[in-house]
Amino acid sequence: MMSPDVIAIGALLVMFVVGTVLPINLGILAFVATFAVGTASLGLSEEEIFRGFPVDLFVTIVGVTYLFAVARRNGTIDLLVRAGVRLVRGRVALIPWVLFLVAAALTAFGTFTPAAVAMLVPVGMNFAFRYGLNPLMVGMLVISGGHAGAFSPLAVSGALVLNMVDDADVPAVSPAALFFASFAINLLLAAVTYALLRKRGAPSGDGEQPEGEAASNEESAAPVCWRQATTLVLLALLVVGALVFHLEIGVLALAAGALLTLLDIKRQEKAVDGVSWNTLLLVAGMMTYIAMLEHAGVIDTISRHAAGMGTPLVVALLLCFTVAITSAFASSTAILTAVIPIAIPLLLSGHLSTAGLVGALAVSTTIVDVSPFSTNGALVLANARGVDRQRFYRQVIGYTLGTVGLGPLVAWGALVLPFS
Repeated sequence: MMSPDVIAIGALLVMFVVGTVLPINLGILAFVATFAVGTASLGLSEEEIFRGFPVDLFVTIVGVTYLFAVARRNGTIDLLVRAGVRLVRGRVALIPWVLFLVAAALTAFGTFTPAAVAMLVPVGMNFAFRYGLNPLMVGMLVISGGHAGAFSPLAVSGALVLNMVDDADVPAVSPAALFFASFAINLLLAAVTYALLRKRGAPSGDGEQPEGEAASNEESAAPVCWRQATTLVLLALLVVGALVFHLEIGVLALAAGALLTLLDIKRQEKAVDGVSWNTLLLVAGMMTYIAMLEHAGVIDTISRHAAGMGTPLVVALLLCFTVAITSAFASSTAILTAVIPIAIPLLLSGHLSTAGLVGALAVSTTIVDVSPFSTNGALVLANARGVDRQRFYRQVIGYTLGTVGLGPLVAWGALVLPFS
């Protein structure tokens, strides 16, 4: 008879295949499986099962997509797009790299990565739509930029990892080494993504300019109206609230969107249609299922099995793959918090570099947040414009599988193997 752990993982694989191959929202399957597996196999109560519903992610996606739907309807997004084109002097192909660097700077100075991605992805997706850039490439460069700066000593993830290592009886990890290791690997990923996907974007088909030099008439922008001026002020306040006061960006976005709607009710009465409800259902269902597995100890069991196999080098590689696979469906912060203590015995053995293994685990955990089941990937999926949703979802899944398959290997090969 199969164990509850095997049933839970088997159900996850089955619904993943069904939801990817057939035109049914995977979130629906996940909610049904959460209740069925949780009660019948894992013996959890309904309260325990649905405790994992990602309320914060739900509010973030609703708030951000609603606010930018309002901004799109009153012309503010077009205004930002024109400003971005002027910034790169019409060289549209440079825009993804500008977004990469801005995202890296935001996270390096303390912005939580999903917040930085939430700020930049809607603008990036509008650039992609307007100029025929590949939306997958643009979205992934924004996420890579966010991850590139995420392990500075000032960043949330960087501070978390450094504090956990300091509390353990292992050699200290240099903050600079951790930061530059993450930055270098994410820069490499961004460069490969840009090279492979740059030429594969389809024009929006609405008469916008193709990739390359923007039309000269972009310079002659229309005057800024009161609606756009108000939106820009509220967007600035949102950035300040999220970066300086660390307020919940989803709530701020909802408040800003609601205010703009009340000020311009006739134009904005259908703005709520811009919320990506399909993405919300998909992500909320999957994250609820994974949270149930975490609560039941299934994820921890998998990690400990991986940690007990083979020589230190092999175990390090298995841990990198384990955290990458689980983090693609769950919170990177939670996975990091769980895996660092598991890796302590490996570090105490003296066979592996502390900085190398910690850096590889940190990179492997976060680099897969391109997944549509993570906050960052979900924001890209929710904000993509002018795409076939099912086809774009499969493209994001394919990119995620490639990242999960190669990212941990690259991190292990670059940060662990040379110092063992």
